[in-house]
Amino acid sequence: MSGRITGDRGLRPDPEDQRPLDLRGAQGVMVGSGRQRNIFIKYLVELPRSIKVVLLLLLCLAVIAGGGWIVSRWIIPQIAPTYRTQFLVDTAKGTDPRGASDIAASVRTTVGNSGDGDALALRTFGGACGASDNTRRLVDFTTDDRRELAQATEGIRAAGEPTLVRGIVEAVQDFSRPFDLSATQMNRVIVITRHGADACDDDIGFVENEIRDRIRAAGLRLEFRVVGYQVPKAERDGLRRIAAGAGAPDPLLVDTLPELEAAVDWYANDEPVLRGARKVVDALNPAVEQVDAAVRAIDEGRFEAAEGHLRTARGADPRVRAVLEDLSGRTKNPTERDINARATQLRDRQRRVIEAADELLDAERSRTAGGPEPRTAYRRAADAYNTEAEALNKTLAKLRAESPVAT
Repeated sequence: MSGRITGDRGLRPDPEDQRPLDLRGAQGVMVGSGRQRNIFIKYLVELPRSIKVVLLLLLCLAVIAGGGWIVSRWIIPQIAPTYRTQFLVDTAKGTDPRGASDIAASVRTTVGNSGDGDALALRTFGGACGASDNTRRLVDFTTDDRRELAQATEGIRAAGEPTLVRGIVEAVQDFSRPFDLSATQMNRVIVITRHGADACDDDIGFVENEIRDRIRAAGLRLEFRVVGYQVPKAERDGLRRIAAGAGAPDPLLVDTLPELEAAVDWYANDEPVLRGARKVVDALNPAVEQVDAAVRAIDEGRFEAAEGHLRTARGADPRVRAVLEDLSGRTKNPTERDINARATQLRDRQRRVIEAADELLDAERSRTAGGPEPRTAYRRAADAYNTEAEALNKTLAKLRAESPVAT
């Protein structure tokens, strides 16, 4: 097909002309009754090669950056674990030959109660100073088969000297390997030790600084919790300083197997439940205060301000959604199930408060309130929210009271 370009009217085909059509310099091609605009990268073609390479590299980087934002913003949160928890357990020789097996039993119990979204790992410490195997990662982080971790604990035997510092240092490294998915809420190491001194580093000041520097260098948001099991009294102060170096609270010191199981389970399972429920309350309470501010603005006839307050209140819902999803996987005992149900109900009550305020705003705007119905509905919704918030707070207070840790 051939033809000619006429001004900006596009291509007018001549059925008698069979010469090849030259479209160089054309700005538009008429197709049927519509118009198609062809953009030719004329100026890019005419640029020097070095400039073109730079521009194309910048374009590629922009595409990669955009894809990276999508991956970090949407994809990674969907596949990353909620918590990554590593159990760092003492397998060095101690005064009680059953101590190592007690620690293993406490870990097995805790793993069975863990949240569905948790990635769990197991590392041991204990051996000869300077030996490459005086700390070993037995199980890497996994959210799937918990039987592997439970089975690994069955092979734990007491041997060697306590190499606690190297165990902590290597545990930090376990969280900083390339391509690892960081936890969406918290990375944690739960140290379970029968010793408060390191056989290879007896300078406790050096030990504190070494641990602190390693954690800082890793650039991680990493939380340590320390449980001391049958730790000799002479070593307890040293263990406190080691915990302080890791940024952990004072160690929880216990002497019996039931106390040990309760302590490890509290840190691994109950503490995340308590933290998650607090996040829900802390996000929803200010949102309800925004709704109250919206209702005051409605009473004063400031409808646009009321809309702004309600918009802010709605912003709390996405923030609590991931927390509620995590709590729904932590329902292994009656208290956890109760907290999950109450936190979910509180979110639903908050939604109803916003809906009732919306209805009140619409009624006042259209001046079709026709009576106290919208305001009564709002007051009823607010009262229901307050009742549910009080019930959840009482449940959380009960959980804290049962904790082996002073909170």
